[in-house]
Amino acid sequence: MKKNILLSILSGLLLWLAWPPMYYTTVFLFFGLVPMLVAIENIIKSTSTKKGKLIFNITFLGFFIWNVLSIYWVYNALKIVGEVVALPISLIPYCLGPLLMSTTCWLYYRFRLATNRTYGLVALVCFWIAYEYLHQSWDLNFPWMTLGNGFAAAHQWVQWYEYTGVYGGTIWIWLINILLFLIYTGLTEAQTKPVRQKLIISVVAIIVLPLGFSLYRYNTYKEPVNPSNIVVAQPNIDPYAKGGEIPAYQQVATLTKLSDSIAQVNTEFFIWPETAIPDPIDEDHIRTNNYFVQAQRFLNKYKNGNIITGAETYKIYNTRETKTASPMPGTRQFADSFNTAVNIENSAEVQFYHKSKLVPGAESLPFGDALSFLKPVFEHLGGATGTYAGQEKPTELYAQSGIGVAPVVCFESIWGEWVATHVRNGAQFIAIITNDGWWENTSGKDQHLDYAKLRAIETRRWVCRSANTGISAFINERGDIVQQTKWWVRAALKQNINLNTDITFYVAHGDYLPKTASLLAILGILFVLVRIRVKRKPTAVK
Repeated sequence: MKKNILLSILSGLLLWLAWPPMYYTTVFLFFGLVPMLVAIENIIKSTSTKKGKLIFNITFLGFFIWNVLSIYWVYNALKIVGEVVALPISLIPYCLGPLLMSTTCWLYYRFRLATNRTYGLVALVCFWIAYEYLHQSWDLNFPWMTLGNGFAAAHQWVQWYEYTGVYGGTIWIWLINILLFLIYTGLTEAQTKPVRQKLIISVVAIIVLPLGFSLYRYNTYKEPVNPSNIVVAQPNIDPYAKGGEIPAYQQVATLTKLSDSIAQVNTEFFIWPETAIPDPIDEDHIRTNNYFVQAQRFLNKYKNGNIITGAETYKIYNTRETKTASPMPGTRQFADSFNTAVNIENSAEVQFYHKSKLVPGAESLPFGDALSFLKPVFEHLGGATGTYAGQEKPTELYAQSGIGVAPVVCFESIWGEWVATHVRNGAQFIAIITNDGWWENTSGKDQHLDYAKLRAIETRRWVCRSANTGISAFINERGDIVQQTKWWVRAALKQNINLNTDITFYVAHGDYLPKTASLLAILGILFVLVRIRVKRKPTAVK
C-alpha cells in the first residue's frame, strides 16, 4: 500500500515538474504517468478487496498533487473575498479535476475486469479524453490542465497541433506512457523478447516521428506576407484600484498616451486590455459616452486606426428578454451586464463582442437552469455571482478596411475550438485582452501566456496580447514570442504582423478527436454499467 502511495505521489510530482512554464523538464510528460499506471497494476494484481475504491483513492492523491502545485495561484485570485474564505473555495478547482481524472482510472479498472489489459488501456485513453472534453464543455469548465497544454512551453515539439489541436498532445502523452509501462511490467512478466523489442521500437517511433515532423515543420514554415501594424498597451493599473481609486478617464488617458508614444501613421489596431474602461457603459448610448468620445478623439490622427478595448457594458430591456437579465433596482426594467471587447473606429460604427467562456462562480452561475431558484438570492445580494451574460457563438470584429479580428477575452484563450471558430469565420489575427493581475506574480500569468502560443499554432494566426499588468506580447504563426513586456511595468509594444486567411485542418474540423473519443467513452461506460448490472443480478434457482 505504501509503495503505491509513493508511486502516485511520484507521478504527481513528475507531471508538475513537466508543466508550463517550466521548459527543460517538459520531457517528463513522456513518463510522468508510468508510476501511476504501475500503482494501478499493483492494486489490480493484489489480493486486496474493494480494488476500485483503492485505485480511485490512490490516483486522486497523485492528481491532486499535480493540480495543486500547478494551479496554486487560483488561491491568489480568490483572496479578494478574504484569505480564510478563499481557501475552501480554492479546493473546488483543486479537487474537481483530480476527481474526474480518478474516475477515468476507476472506469479503466471496471472495463478491464470485463475485457483484458490491452482493451482496457485503449478505453483508458478514451475515458481520459472524454473527461478533458467534458471539463471544457460543462458549466464547471476549467480546461487549464488538459494534458496537451503541457507542451505550451515547448511549442516547437507540437507544430502538428494545426491538425489535431491540444487533444493530439493528450493522445501522444498517453501512448508513450502506456508503452513505457508495458515495457516496465514486461520485466516481471513472461514477456517474450520479440514482444519487448516491438514495444521498444514502437515507443521510439512514436516519440521520434511526431517530434521530427514538428521540428521540420517549425524550421520550414513560411508566413504569407501581408503586413499590418499593431500596437498593444499595458497600462499596469493595479486591478484592485481599477474600480474606483483611479478614475476611469485617467485610465483611458494613460492608454492613449502609451499608444501614441509608439504608434505610426499607418497603425491599424490599438489593443487595450480587458476592462480597460472600467465604468459600466450603456451599449445603446455608447456614442455619447465620455470615455468612448475620449478614445475616438485619440483616433483623429490615425485615420485607419481601430481601438479594440475591454470594457464593462450593459443592455437595458423593458422585459426580461434573456435568462441572464436581472431586475434594475427601483425600476420595472431589466439589464444584462457583459465583459466586452469593443471595436472603436473613426466612424459612428461600434462593434461589440461579449465574453462567452465565463469563469464559473465569479462570472457565471453554473447550471443556471437547474439552479435558477437561486437567482433571486444572488439578486438580493446585488449579483454577487453569475453577474455576466455572454453570447452563444463567437463573432469577429472588423476594421473599415475589412481586416477581421478574433477578440478573445482572458479565460477564453484556453479554448482551442472557440478561437478556431473565430478564424473559420474570417479572423486574420487573434487579439487576446486580459487582466492577469489578480494572480499576482505567480506562474499563472506565465502559463496563460504560454497557452496563447498553442492558439497561434492551431490557427496559424498571429496573437497580439494586451494584458493590464502583464504579460503583453506578440506571438507569430509558429508560436514564437517575438516581443513581450515584463510583469508589472507600464509599457507599449509595436509590431508589423502578417495577416493570414489560410485555414488549417484543425480550424476546419475543430475538436474532432475528443468528440470521437467521447462517443467511444460513452459506449465504454454503458458497457461497464451493463456488466455491473448483470453481475449483481441474482441467478434464478432452477
